Amino acid sequence: RSFQESGAPLPRPAFMTDLDALQPLSPLWAGRLHLMLELMATLAFALSGVLEAARKRLDMVGVVVVAFAAAFGGGTLRDLLLDYRPFFWAEDTRFLWGLMLLCAAAMLFMRQRHLQPTERAIVWPDAIGLGLFTVIGVERALALHQPAPVAVMMGVITSVFGGVLRDVLCNEVPRALADHRPYALWSFLGGWLYWALLALGLPPWLCMSVGVAVVAGLRLLSVWRDWRLPAWRQ
Repeated sequence: RSFQESGAPLPRPAFMTDLDALQPLSPLWAGRLHLMLELMATLAFALSGVLEAARKRLDMVGVVVVAFAAAFGGGTLRDLLLDYRPFFWAEDTRFLWGLMLLCAAAMLFMRQRHLQPTERAIVWPDAIGLGLFTVIGVERALALHQPAPVAVMMGVITSVFGGVLRDVLCNEVPRALADHRPYALWSFLGGWLYWALLALGLPPWLCMSVGVAVVAGLRLLSVWRDWRLPAWRQ
């Protein structure tokens, strides 16, 4: 018989984390930490979508569509691949309300201040969202009993695919694929770092903090120092 039919608890891999396993936090604060990180990641990517759409001079509907794709694209694809229902943004409508409020506030602020978003302005929210979504994607996959390689790839998909959709909708070659400054690479390495820290038995909140800081910091550093991956020869 299956574990569900027998009433026995599901087996848990050695290096697995879920919301009830976040120690020394209580389950209440563990849930709040996860929600806070996912909301921050969503808003960071949504802001990058708003800035990119404004830079392309899209109308109000275009801004919201691009922000939605950037914020929810990666997590939706992750949930599809993991067969997780409902999608994270449908499970908690605060994500949708937060996105709509952010779009309205950002558009009003930029219109009143007559700000012209530049490509460099998108780097900061994009890097922060990259780090946050990497950790969240790995954590979600581990909580669903996925092995480490699958969990790390879910972290990359969660953190990269939203930006790919944003750039495609704005008629740009996705930066993650053509920038040559490391982007998905930092997400991949940061996902393994997060998993390794969990495997060492460190507190999950510390693992999350380190993972986010390392991925976002390396992305910002690679843009600042203009670190580039090998390009095709002319």
